[in-house]
Amino acid sequence: MAPRVTDQIDDFFSRRCVLVNGPVIVGAGPAGLAVGACLREQGVPFIILERSDCIASLWQKRTYDRLKLHLPKQFCQLPRMPFPEDFPEYPTRRQFIDYMESYARRFELQPRFNECVQSAKYDETCGFWRVRTASSTTAPAPAATGGWGRPPAAASTEVEYICRWLVVATGENAERVIPEIDGLDGFGGQVVHACDYKSGEVYRGKKVLVVGCGNSGMEVCLDLTHHDAFPSMVVRDSVHVLPREMLGKSTFELAVLLMRWLPLWLVDKIMLVLAWLVLGNIEKLGLRRPSVGPLELKNTQGKTPVLDIGALGKIRSGDIKVVPGIKSFYHRKVELVDGRVLDVDSVVLATGYRSNVPSWLQETDFFSKNGFPKQPFPNGWKGKSGLYAVGFTKRGLSGASMDATRIAEDIVKVWKEETKQSKRTVAGHRRCISQF
Repeated sequence: MAPRVTDQIDDFFSRRCVLVNGPVIVGAGPAGLAVGACLREQGVPFIILERSDCIASLWQKRTYDRLKLHLPKQFCQLPRMPFPEDFPEYPTRRQFIDYMESYARRFELQPRFNECVQSAKYDETCGFWRVRTASSTTAPAPAATGGWGRPPAAASTEVEYICRWLVVATGENAERVIPEIDGLDGFGGQVVHACDYKSGEVYRGKKVLVVGCGNSGMEVCLDLTHHDAFPSMVVRDSVHVLPREMLGKSTFELAVLLMRWLPLWLVDKIMLVLAWLVLGNIEKLGLRRPSVGPLELKNTQGKTPVLDIGALGKIRSGDIKVVPGIKSFYHRKVELVDGRVLDVDSVVLATGYRSNVPSWLQETDFFSKNGFPKQPFPNGWKGKSGLYAVGFTKRGLSGASMDATRIAEDIVKVWKEETKQSKRTVAGHRRCISQF
């Protein structure tokens, strides 16, 4: 049954409307903050909406204690502000958070925290985006930096932001991926996703099954061994493992340098030869390499190679067991596809993350069903009707910084042109809408 007119009117007046004299940025992670900083330098007003209660919530709340940047700091800094010189080449989790907080203070980026975007839709009638949020606080929050995701459990206040530009900065890792595995509900032991894993201290002396062999899976296993736990790592698919450094340089830096002069396929072969010289034959350890090279695989499928920081040594010594795929869980046991049955106390699901853009962004063909722009890098940053995407390049912080700069330049160009025009016209021009 269609809603009554009175219901529609009540719904309209139950929400507070905010007219934004500039873009709305959804997400207060590194990507969203980078766009805000670039806009701030050019004097363009904006609002950043954040579903959490802090900036960079992935780093602050969903990472393990021992985490460090996998790439040298020069490849991870955001626009307009390098890392402090006294930071190590691979900053720690705490140092990166400190850097992000300093970045927000320097560019006066004040997030509207606890604002979860429920929907965003382009209104062709008025030519503006309508962004609806649910806030878990009734008092006005500070202006500007990122929100997306599920509505809060407590009673919430709805707000509708009306803006000319919408910047989607929720990124590739908005929601954790929980695979469906037969029998997992009846396992009986502790099951956590890697985003909830902090330290191996609570697993001391326990048999832990780590599902996943990416960078997170490898590092969780390594951390568990440092706390006298007994990890087994499920390796279902092939995986590229590279040393973090080769020939005195970081592996990433070396690859970037080689690609300036050589084709990608040749760089892949060089990297694999060097990796074999440094790491040896990892297939003897139960780790099959894909048929496609690591750089080509990253470019075509977004799969990041594992950068080894010690896990391979623990696999060789037997401290980390490599096991094949899972057939089924039972009470405190797991049956593997090769028929073996292991006793297990706890399970850590290092099964990755996904974008959640399709759950709230409406009526656009810019994003595909998996929540990534349909156009691959470097063309996936700009859509139609003032829609932008940042942090979806599958190229880490450096890719996000590149897109943030492009987006800001594109908005600033239009902003300045329209601002000049508004000075020669009456006050009815839509650029005269003021920010709340």
